[in-house]
Amino acid sequence: MGKLLAVIGLTVLGISASSLAFSAPATQGATAPKSEIKVIYDAFGKQSAYKKDWGYAAIVEIGGKRILFDTGDNGETFKHNSKVANADLSKIDFVVLSHRHGDHMAGLNKVLEANPNVKIYAPKEGFGIYGSSLPSSFYRKDAELPTEYRYYDGSPPDTMKFGTAWEKANFQTVDQTTEIAPGIWAIAQVSDAPGTKELKELSLAIDTPNGLVILVGCSHPGIENIVQAAAKINPKIHLVAGGFHLVTAPDEAIANVVIALRDKWHVEYIAPGHCTGEPTFNALRKAFGDHYVYAGLGAVIKLEPNGLIEGVSTKAALFQDDDLTLYRQLAAESHDALHNHFAHVEHGH
Repeated sequence: MGKLLAVIGLTVLGISASSLAFSAPATQGATAPKSEIKVIYDAFGKQSAYKKDWGYAAIVEIGGKRILFDTGDNGETFKHNSKVANADLSKIDFVVLSHRHGDHMAGLNKVLEANPNVKIYAPKEGFGIYGSSLPSSFYRKDAELPTEYRYYDGSPPDTMKFGTAWEKANFQTVDQTTEIAPGIWAIAQVSDAPGTKELKELSLAIDTPNGLVILVGCSHPGIENIVQAAAKINPKIHLVAGGFHLVTAPDEAIANVVIALRDKWHVEYIAPGHCTGEPTFNALRKAFGDHYVYAGLGAVIKLEPNGLIEGVSTKAALFQDDDLTLYRQLAAESHDALHNHFAHVEHGH
């Protein structure tokens, strides 16, 4: 433990872009469909035409499907980054929104402008922003009251339906782990952490011949809990990518997560981003070595048939000075403000 804690610091020493592979069945004589994860929204990355901002979005292309996972923190920035990525939003097959925090769903209007009928998978919550329903039996009734004092004049519908901020959007809410396409699962979990207690979150799990590829948005329910739930589909975890929500975690907590991912769950490759946090980037880089996959803004994690990492190098710098400054500034400004806001909402303020 002491040795691992020693590598957890605030200085990120360096890491390279690499590509990850996983197997998809190829049709003889035909070009295999593209298989990759492209990060199109995050607050760190190499210098490019992308605009950095706190939030997350990624495009997954696999088995002929194009999946948009989350939509970032700002609609115009999301639209700009989508264009830089050559991502045609009108050709997205479906969207998965991990959870209701603004830095993961603010670009949804831009998706709907281009693709108004696209199916959107989102967490199901009793009074959720994505639309929901509850049996009318959820509230107590009092038959002694006059009719005008009673909800629905004392005769409520069996199921009460609640609205969404996107009235015409094609939402399908998910409250339990569900196979949403062949070999592609939405992992449903609930946070028990202070500030986000009872927050529901979806993660993606893609079953491949090389093992499970897991894409997480913010991991509010805990990255270990998400991996544990996904492992019920396939215990071999090939890749975990996305935000691990350790941006403010102390070194000991980071070390425990790193050890669990590597030694308990035997995650083969790791590709952290978004709210994972700089010290956690560094700890994971040290622990996973060449099996750490760079996943900054604009990074493309290639999923190839042979299951091998190609082009691995540890010489290229992960952050330039302006990247570090921006990342830390955005982390400090957004983390507390965002979670305090939703804490107030959840408590009815």
